[in-house]
Amino acid sequence: MIRRSDFPKDFIFGTATAAYQIEGAANEDGRGPSIWDVFSHTPGKTLNGDTGDVACDHYHRYKEDIQLMKEIGLDAYRFSISWPRIMPDGKNINQKGVDFYNRLVDELLKNDIKPFVTLYHWDLPYALYEKGGWLNPDIALYFRAYATFMFNELGDRVKHWITLNEPWCSSFLGYYTGEHAPGHQNLQEAITAAHNLLRAHGHAVQAFREEVKDGKVGLTNVVMKIEPGDAKPESFLVANLVDKFVNAWFHDPVVFGKYPEEAVALYTEKGLQVPDSDMNIISTPIDFFGVNYYTRTLVVFDMNNPLGFSYVQGDLPKTEMGWEIYPQGLFDMLVYLKERYKLPLYITENGMAGPDKLENGRVHDNYRIEYLEKHFEKALEAINAGVDLKGYFIWSLMDNFEWAYGYSKRFGIIYVDYNTQKRILKDSALWLKEFLKS
Repeated sequence: MIRRSDFPKDFIFGTATAAYQIEGAANEDGRGPSIWDVFSHTPGKTLNGDTGDVACDHYHRYKEDIQLMKEIGLDAYRFSISWPRIMPDGKNINQKGVDFYNRLVDELLKNDIKPFVTLYHWDLPYALYEKGGWLNPDIALYFRAYATFMFNELGDRVKHWITLNEPWCSSFLGYYTGEHAPGHQNLQEAITAAHNLLRAHGHAVQAFREEVKDGKVGLTNVVMKIEPGDAKPESFLVANLVDKFVNAWFHDPVVFGKYPEEAVALYTEKGLQVPDSDMNIISTPIDFFGVNYYTRTLVVFDMNNPLGFSYVQGDLPKTEMGWEIYPQGLFDMLVYLKERYKLPLYITENGMAGPDKLENGRVHDNYRIEYLEKHFEKALEAINAGVDLKGYFIWSLMDNFEWAYGYSKRFGIIYVDYNTQKRILKDSALWLKEFLKS
């Protein structure tokens, strides 16, 4: 049985959320629309037409939510700032939005919970989208101005900053598959958006070094264990290539100042342009990588696919998202990141969507407890193997708006009744509470 005391003394356990998924108050106190407001209000884009207009109403209930964090015994809370709440038009400051995050940070600190702030978790101000969004090179400078303002506003109290959450999703799901806002389907646009996201990240890190005297800054990427879906040699080769597209594409430029050559070669072969501007800015040294790990991805060689591969289903047990439960992949990827990039790491998201049901005032989610235990064990194994792992944030603090899936998927350790906004600690939260005392 794993215990908290097995981990290093200064190891941090927390939970994570994102602004658009929990805050609600979409049209209050001067907040402007984001690309996700417009996308979710477009018929057919989200399940049941669900939107983040109200979500978990965290904007009004943050004190109650922080009391629940305290009750569970969390060391830290990772949340994102809504850029359109701070700068509704992408450039001018909305003081009421700023005041909210000051209150949130102060309340966390009052309860001995460390704030970890993500500057961008996908909710681009729509006003900036209308100027080209992530396809406009100037977006990096807009982001730098926003980041600089936030560093000056909160940097005296917030010591851990993350520039972007999962730029792979913002670029490839937003601009290539179209599953996420803004819903484009163009591979060249995805490559361009990815580059501008990384430029924005680099500019923000430079601003951080200039403005903040005491603190750490990093970048969070989705990290997938890519494995061949069959035993053919071509599938092993293609799995290595997909790893470069998904994982190395967003890590290599930040550390080495260049994109992985095999992936660049394939894109170029297909007639696509891979930008290489501002690599000196993109590779401004960071203090850590954030790791969002959920599952593995199986791929096979497929000559009919433009990029030479297709995804296949594995036979391991799956979560409600259809994602395989594969704790070994967490260990493997932590070791891989340590060896390749030699930076401290935080697990900034890990968790599962389950078939959660409220029965007699309780949610018996033993599957989530088992999931977390197995992933905690692999994190500890990685630490014992020499990985400089500093903390672990469970996704998510509470059930929330799961992007294109609306309210159909529940990831929280706290159950939210969306009709009443009542919060109920699931069995997993009660288990975590005991674990954190152990």
